[in-house]
Amino acid sequence: MSGESDRFSLSAEQYLAKYHVLTYLQDGIAQLLEHREENPRVVPARFLSDYFKSVVQGNHTLFREYSYIQKTPHNKASFIRVFWKCFRHIGRNGDLLSAKEYRSLICLLCPDFPLELVQKTARIILMEDAVDCLMSFPDFLYAFQTQFFYEEFIEKLNSSYQALMSGTYRPGQIVIAVPTLSVPFQHKSQAAVSTAQDEVQGNSTSDGVDVHSFLEAALQIIHTSNDVFSCPPVHLIKDLVSSVDRVTFYGFLISLAKHEGVNTIIASLPDKSAVMEETDQELNSPAQRPKSSRPKSAMAVAVQKGP
Repeated sequence: MSGESDRFSLSAEQYLAKYHVLTYLQDGIAQLLEHREENPRVVPARFLSDYFKSVVQGNHTLFREYSYIQKTPHNKASFIRVFWKCFRHIGRNGDLLSAKEYRSLICLLCPDFPLELVQKTARIILMEDAVDCLMSFPDFLYAFQTQFFYEEFIEKLNSSYQALMSGTYRPGQIVIAVPTLSVPFQHKSQAAVSTAQDEVQGNSTSDGVDVHSFLEAALQIIHTSNDVFSCPPVHLIKDLVSSVDRVTFYGFLISLAKHEGVNTIIASLPDKSAVMEETDQELNSPAQRPKSSRPKSAMAVAVQKGP
């Protein structure tokens, strides 16, 4: 309910910006005008109704260009979910694919999706030295969710991390109170703590940077983002590094991708225990893409019953 009350406390300008209303209005009208050239008898009200239904349902990114998919957090989360729904049979079959093969699958849904972003996803799983190795679908899926949704934050954090490693990092002008790591956290077993430590530290206490400096850099990015790009919540980042003294960049990303809180926040994928399960409704697979004259965004409205 707090989110609902926060929504009504926003000014008109804040509401339009927070929910990217103008982005969808502009795109919907552009799609309508493009479609009217091919079909002058189109009913604008019905067309826009279909368009916004597809946005609400999360099917609006299917077969759209990358520049549109990456415009809003809702678009990104929707595309991640579309990818999962279309290709989860790969996970059920236990197939292992390379980064290039995963990119080929993604390009069936978004033809101009950049290879670099898929390669960055592979580095989360395989680290920098083994990006050509094969990956399971669940491993790739949750790493892809993290890399794609938090892309801008991760890029800036990598720059800060490299500066920390080289000793050239300079905190910004804004003074940030770095929260203490001594507050209580949810109880974890010793084995779970050891696993988390290994992942964040990169299995070596000599690797990485001081955790307080890393946390300060992450908070600086979050503080200065001004909601222009998505960042993990502070409490989640703090939870990930609460048990370690030093942290590596890729160790942190691995832990972030595995954290159940990321799923809850992004709300695009199910729990890992249910990632292979069927849902009540299935999206059309790429091979079944309709050849109608409806616009790209409206084509995604149609869904069909799953087996």
